[in-house]
Amino acid sequence: MIDFADEAVITVISGKGGNGCVSFRREKYIPNGGPNGGDGGRGGDVIFTVRRNLRTLAHLRFHPIFKARNGQDGMSWNKYGKDGEDVVIPVPPGTILRDAESGEIIRDCKDDEDGTTLVFLHGGKGGWGNVHFKSSTNQAPRYAHKGTPGEEKKLKVELSVMADIGLVGFPNAGKSSLLDYFTNARPKIAPYPFTTKVPNLGVLHVDENNDIIIADIPGIIEGASEGAGLGIRFLKHISRTAGLLFMIDCSDEKSLSAYDALVKELSSYGEGLAEKPRIVLCNKIDLEGAPDMAQRVKEGILAEGENVNVIPVSVMARTNMGAARKAIIELVEKMERTHAPGRNHAGDSADRGEKHSSFLETRSVDESMEVQFPGQEPQEQEA
Repeated sequence: MIDFADEAVITVISGKGGNGCVSFRREKYIPNGGPNGGDGGRGGDVIFTVRRNLRTLAHLRFHPIFKARNGQDGMSWNKYGKDGEDVVIPVPPGTILRDAESGEIIRDCKDDEDGTTLVFLHGGKGGWGNVHFKSSTNQAPRYAHKGTPGEEKKLKVELSVMADIGLVGFPNAGKSSLLDYFTNARPKIAPYPFTTKVPNLGVLHVDENNDIIIADIPGIIEGASEGAGLGIRFLKHISRTAGLLFMIDCSDEKSLSAYDALVKELSSYGEGLAEKPRIVLCNKIDLEGAPDMAQRVKEGILAEGENVNVIPVSVMARTNMGAARKAIIELVEKMERTHAPGRNHAGDSADRGEKHSSFLETRSVDESMEVQFPGQEPQEQEA
């Protein structure tokens, strides 16, 4: 569980803009050369970028502060200071950026594609050098603007694994075996509870154009909502799935109450998990007495009026696995038709809109000063 980092608190700081330079041209045989102080450079931005090759937030957990470079001060001979280097923070898909104090969601990367970037904090603007303030009545301005400071923000970064189907069940119900059968994932499988300690992802290949991502989380036990076992901290990783797949061990004496217990724990967690469409697999029907128990479980679920597809299977004996695969595909396709992707293309185009490269947009103008623009005299000089 230590290796799987799904939360981190970080502080991000953009760079300060460089100060403008006060300088005058000093050259032999050229008296009164005039001002030639350059502008300060722009401070670096704080940028988040989505990288699909990342699976956890481990790289953030041990790097709590990300700071962009400050802009360089302006120099003589009208030399502009160098812009500060941006700090780029890679995050996996499904990352949520929250304000660490209020908990407000600032950005949800669930729909972002690989390589999508977000300029989170802008660097400070560089200050104007005194070359901007020369005029016929003020030929030797001895002032320049300071660069504006950067911004600072404390964030709580959370990861919600992106998947289509989430596996839910008690420990040792056969979830990892199912993931191993349907996908190329190779989770740890052993005949004892809690072999799965971190979420695992696998890809069920449907056809040349479609794949289904299946997420396996650590087993839930009764009382998980009160902190029993591994608790319910990993349930958030299936909160965005199209549907859930319940695994019930029909060789267990508690199998009749397993379904209701799992639904209760999901309801305690919230996030709409208990309302998600689901499939129930009654596993281990190859063992003695399990087929009859699977039938009783199915009758009990249907008697409650649940519109649920209940399938008796045996992952180890490969019994009814084709029917289970078909049910998973049909559930995902049904949810895709019901909830078509709601990407805001207009918003996307606005985000990727025309970038303004005006030079003055990166320069600092201190509006509190009486003298701000070329040709305007200081207040004291006008008196």
